[in-house]
Amino acid sequence: MGKYEIIIWWSKEDDCYLAEVPELSGCMADGESVTEVAAAIEESIKIWIEVNRERGVEIPEPKGRLMYA
Repeated sequence: MGKYEIIIWWSKEDDCYLAEVPELSGCMADGESVTEVAAAIEESIKIWIEVNRERGVEIPEPKGRLMYA
């Protein structure tokens, strides 16, 4: 598994931390703390890759951190 960019933020609406991996469409997780959401998103990445490999979907190479936004 590569080093994908992970974005973590607090969602007031959901009352929890949310995380997403922009390079892996639909790969998201939530948690009550930054530590919890970080562990959850790592597991989500593993599952996303495993499921999509089984489906024959090309897994994108990690681009890493954005140089600008």
